[in-house]
Amino acid sequence: MTTLTVRNIPDDLYERLKAAAENNRRSINGEILYRMERSLRAERVPTRELLPRIQRLHAAFGDLELTVGQLDRAKRESRP
Repeated sequence: MTTLTVRNIPDDLYERLKAAAENNRRSINGEILYRMERSLRAERVPTRELLPRIQRLHAAFGDLELTVGQLDRAKRESRP
């Protein structure tokens, strides 16, 4: 197996990772491996299933519409 070193992890990110590992009864290494595997696993959804899922999601928002400007502003506000 390969060893991977990650440097300069922000303290708050490390603390959240540590808390998640404790909550899931895993070591920090185990939590990192679990999350990496989960995030890199390709979730394939048949095309015929996508449209109904998108339509249900869209219907859940009713008549609300978001503009590109609103999305850009939300992205900027949520980033330090």
